Amino acid sequence: QVQLVESGGGLVQPGGSLRLSCAASGSRFSLIDMSWLRQAPGKQRELVATIVSGVNINLADSVKGRFTISRDNAKNTVYLQMNSLKPEDTAVYYCRALHRQTLQVYWGQGTQVTVSS
Repeated sequence: QVQLVESGGGLVQPGGSLRLSCAASGSRFSLIDMSWLRQAPGKQRELVATIVSGVNINLADSVKGRFTISRDNAKNTVYLQMNSLKPEDTAVYYCRALHRQTLQVYWGQGTQVTVSS
């Protein structure tokens, strides 16, 4: 079992920044691929970024150049640094863990990000 706890969401003005954190527990963090997804009202959940063993392997085109995903294996935490935020970035952001050995998927509870003036 992997437990995920997210933090860092909130209200920010357009052009501002936020950093989301997702702390994992319950399994060896190095065996887990970590992703951030988001879901805006009335839209499907979309993949924002994925990181595997410290290597960025995917960023959605809509966030390239603005968002950065990173992980601290010593702290069992993955981060999503969001800069130059736009109103269209408003969504609930979810942390997702994929255990590479069991192939089980785990979700965080979600954190609201609202970009508005």
